[in-house]
Amino acid sequence: MTIGTKAAALAVIVGALCLLLEGAAPWMSTYPATWVLPLTDWVGSVVGGFLAVVKPFARLFSDFMSYPMDWAKIGLNAAPWPMILGIVLALGWRTGGWPMLLMAAIGMALVLVSGYWEQGMNTLALVAVSVPLALLIGAGIGILANEIPRLREPVQMVLDVMQTVPTFAYLTPLLVLFGFGPVVGLVASAIYAAPPMARNVLLGLQRIEPEIKEAAIMAGGTRRQQLFQVELPAAMTQIMVGVNQCLMAALSMVIIAAVIGGFNDIGWEVLLTMRKGWFGQSLMAGMVIVIFAILIDRMSGTLAQERKPQFDRRISWGLVVLGAVIGVATLGKLGNTADYAMLEPVTKQVDAGLTAFTTTNAEWLTSFKNNALFYVLLPLRIGLDQAVLPFTWGFMWTPQMSLGLFGLAALLAVGLMASGRVLAGLVVLILFGILETGVSQLPWPFALVAAGGLAWSAGGRKLAILIVALLASILLAGLWERALLSLYLSGVSVFACALIGGLIGLLSAVFPMVWKVVRPICDMLQTIPLFVFLIPILMVFQIGEFSAFLAIIAYAIVPMIRYTRQGLVETPDEMIEGAIASGATKWQMLFHIRAPYAAPTILLGLNQTILYAFAMLVIAALIGTTGLGQSIYLALNQADVGLGLSAGAAMAILAFGADRIVQGFAEGRRRALGL
Repeated sequence: MTIGTKAAALAVIVGALCLLLEGAAPWMSTYPATWVLPLTDWVGSVVGGFLAVVKPFARLFSDFMSYPMDWAKIGLNAAPWPMILGIVLALGWRTGGWPMLLMAAIGMALVLVSGYWEQGMNTLALVAVSVPLALLIGAGIGILANEIPRLREPVQMVLDVMQTVPTFAYLTPLLVLFGFGPVVGLVASAIYAAPPMARNVLLGLQRIEPEIKEAAIMAGGTRRQQLFQVELPAAMTQIMVGVNQCLMAALSMVIIAAVIGGFNDIGWEVLLTMRKGWFGQSLMAGMVIVIFAILIDRMSGTLAQERKPQFDRRISWGLVVLGAVIGVATLGKLGNTADYAMLEPVTKQVDAGLTAFTTTNAEWLTSFKNNALFYVLLPLRIGLDQAVLPFTWGFMWTPQMSLGLFGLAALLAVGLMASGRVLAGLVVLILFGILETGVSQLPWPFALVAAGGLAWSAGGRKLAILIVALLASILLAGLWERALLSLYLSGVSVFACALIGGLIGLLSAVFPMVWKVVRPICDMLQTIPLFVFLIPILMVFQIGEFSAFLAIIAYAIVPMIRYTRQGLVETPDEMIEGAIASGATKWQMLFHIRAPYAAPTILLGLNQTILYAFAMLVIAALIGTTGLGQSIYLALNQADVGLGLSAGAAMAILAFGADRIVQGFAEGRRRALGL
């Protein structure tokens, strides 16, 4: 009997005991409040005391950073827009020639006529100051971890935590430290953007060919000379990937930082108009963020190419000089850029069109949303025994129906076990039990045993002990119910992403024309900041759990599409030739050769999708969801450091556990394939 089978059998036994003893031992179903430890208060006291000591130094740093922030803001807003346009066009030409120059011209023209030029420049000021700070911090961490090998594992763990803790969670202590204002947004952006730089610097230095290092040593260089004159230049391509990711991370943080920044930038404009329900204006402001994201991504992306395109720098300087000359010549004559809002009629048409669409299709949209809520989401959240009501399903769920459901599950399980598929039979029992009970109502002993069994199957005993201990900390902190609600919404969203994204990835691998259409859409979705995903969904479905569900799918589906396609198209040629020689059809080759070989890559895509879903979960709390995301958002509004950090840590634990389990299964599959 395999470890997976033993774990599944134990989970079935524990789950059955919890159901049978629900009346006699209610503590097995609901964790008693008297058993909860005041961990949140302890965290608040300890961290609060530490913050009180550090706060004076943080305020000094805040005052110091306000100067470059103000200088960047004043400089970008004081410069005439033709001068800024000339610089951007010069960068476009230098990095991509005519196509990039044309893209930059169209993008910046749209920003100008949107009426959000001033807010856009304030956003760029925030990015311009936070990114160098993030690059310095990230590069320093990466170099330090490379130079001191014993620090590598702790640094990797810290970076993992930084990238799994929701951004809202560490906004609360930052708000206490630095106060309300743009500097706290700057620091938050730098913290969020530093890990990608650190990872890529470390990765680049580790990937340097040994021959290069040996040549530097033989040349008699000191360690500092070897590092800065040989190794860092040799790793520059990978480091530039880090710069690209750092820029994108800082820009994606702009709207989130606006929650506590109170800064007249695009992030604040998106947040303000979205709260007021001005979806046309919100979409227009979001479009400015998307334009900046696309331009920054494309321009900085060329720096990561091993063979960078070479374009005449004289044209770049000519564009800069031309923009400066026009800017100086028209100084004081250009008027207020807010008056350039030529697209304002478009925003009004969007609002009017949206109102007409929702009014005309109100019945269909409401029916679609309610059907998804009542027949899919609600049963998965609270179980069939509570979700099936006369109001929604037309009848009442009874205990006899539960017995019938379990009887059907037992018949299916026995049939599978009789055919030798014992693990599949046990999994059927578990799934039917979850369907009847609901994810948010799962008994805590069953959840701990099931998670531990999964972790044991994926990564062994140490991982199982770690996962169970971390989940137990959520239980002891009194955050269990909220954690299960977060697990439910992220889980059902990931399942939908796996189905839809897997299918799109499959079609993209089989039909190249499909990928030509899907690829630019994926590129666009990966450059859109998180908040912007909420706008079009709120425009149609308003605030609620269903809107959050759709927003998470829109953000998290891209990795599933990309990795599924990549895995299916990268099957070795010798395997394909062998399948063709044996007479396999195209579809047989796909499902029996390509799919098994692609399994590790697809699992990595699933891993990324899970992390993306958790990242979006806190943002979704702004539009009506419950769970840990809501707790983090409330903690931010109340400046409750203990609750914010505890809820953020709980969400990080869920993301970390899912990440390690999926990685473990992917690694096991790679070993089975001999990769």
